[in-house]
This record gives sequence, structure tokens and C-alpha cells, in this order.
Amino acid sequence: MDVVTMKDRAKTPETKPVAVVEQAGDSMMAEERRQKILSLLQTEGRVLVSNLSKVFNVSQITIRKDLDSLHSRGLVQRSHGGALPPTSSALFDPSLQEKQQLHAEEKQRIAEAAVKMVQEGSCVMLDSGTTTAAIAQALKKFSALTVITNSINIAAELASTNLEVILTGGTLRKNSFSLVGPVAEDVLAEMHADVLFLGVDGFDPEIGLTTPNLLESRVNRAMISSATKIVAVCDSTKFYRRSLSRIVPVSALHHVITDHGVPQATVDALKKHNIGITLV
Repeated sequence: MDVVTMKDRAKTPETKPVAVVEQAGDSMMAEERRQKILSLLQTEGRVLVSNLSKVFNVSQITIRKDLDSLHSRGLVQRSHGGALPPTSSALFDPSLQEKQQLHAEEKQRIAEAAVKMVQEGSCVMLDSGTTTAAIAQALKKFSALTVITNSINIAAELASTNLEVILTGGTLRKNSFSLVGPVAEDVLAEMHADVLFLGVDGFDPEIGLTTPNLLESRVNRAMISSATKIVAVCDSTKFYRRSLSRIVPVSALHHVITDHGVPQATVDALKKHNIGITLV
């Protein structure tokens, strides 16, 4: 009996290190996967649990644990169905130059879809932003349009065309090259546009459309009041972000143009509210 017990004890040290090695290996694999998730987040601007599960061939539960771990370390900000960069706070307000470096291909496709909603001879309103700036470039193919904007760079973009450009006036907001304040709001109250293309910093189906600047949100609301058709134009990374100041609830929209990265549940929810959506 004593001999058997000694043999059993002798075997025990041989099995424990194997388990330890396997756990260490799993940990290293998890950390490597999380670093790759951070790389994808930096490139894409947003990651989704469902997509990451397919990319890494692991369960969605595993991916959620990865994102929770990264969130606890302050490396990501958890969002509905995925994660955003940690800088995506309600006060995060990148400059126009910084925005121009992000999602250029998506913005170009959105712009191409937007101009299909414009007819020769109509009046188009554009708020400030890089997506609306891409739309302005696409509008150059028209010969008879009136464009109302509070964006200095958009007005400059169209200055060499035959299009009639109306700049609202107001106080210059240097971070976005936009004109804001009471002067801009008063001018917009006297205007009417057939369609408004509105770029947003945050698009939350529950909260609505948001922007980090209070004065910008007031001008955006004035634009919405002055347009017949309201079209939100934004890439999918803007969804489920919440910025400081709400512009309007989602119900104020008639149409949304975005890319295929938007969650299907969001697409279905918008359609249920009779809001048209174009995916590019």
C-alpha cells in the first residue's frame, strides 16, 4: 500500500507543470489577440463583437472578455456590440484636419450616394464636417444649384464653380472651420432648402444625434428647421457614440446614409421608424 502511494505521489509533480504551461499559453494567446484587436480599432475606428469573433475564430463570449479586459485597462471604451477608442468621450472634439484622415473611402461612397438625391436647380444645405465636404466636391458636377452652408472650407471648395453659394455668417469656430452663434441662426431662420445633409459626431438610436459643441448643435437645429428633407450622413463608427450636446432625436430624420459597418439591428430599428437608409 505504501509503495502504491509513493508512486502516485511521484506522478503528481509531472502532471501539474503541464497544466501551468497550458494556462500560460492560453494567457499569451489572449494577450496577443487583444493587441491585434487594438490594432484593428486604431485602423477602423470601431470594432464589433460579431466581426471579431469571425476574424479570430473564437466565441463571442471570448471576445467580450477581451474587450472587458481592455476596457478595464483604459485601452478601449465599450459600446453597444463592440468597442470604441478611449478618446470617444462626450467632450472629444477632433479638429477638421484630424477628421480628414479617418474613413476617407467610406466618406467618398457616402458622398456619391448623397448627390443621387439632389436634382438640378434645387437648394442644398450642408453643415460643416469632412463627410459634407466630400459631398460638396461631388456637387461640382451640377451646373445650377444653390448651396447654403455654415462651413468656410465648403464655401471655398465651391467658390470656383457656377453654383450659387450662401455662407451663413456668424462667429468662426476654428476647430471645425464653421460659423456658429446667433447671426448664423438668424440667417438660417430666413432660409429654406430642399435637402439638408447633416454630418454628426454621435448617432445613438436612443439619445439621438449629438455633437461635442453646444453652439454647433444650435446651428444644426436651425438648419433642420429650414429644410424639407433631413439626411444624416456619417460612417458607421459614429453609431452608439454620445457627444455632449443633442441636436435632435432620430425621429427628426427622413434618411440616413452610412456604410455597411452599422449593426443590422440598428438598420432594422431605423426602418421600423420609417427612416430610409442607404448602405454604401
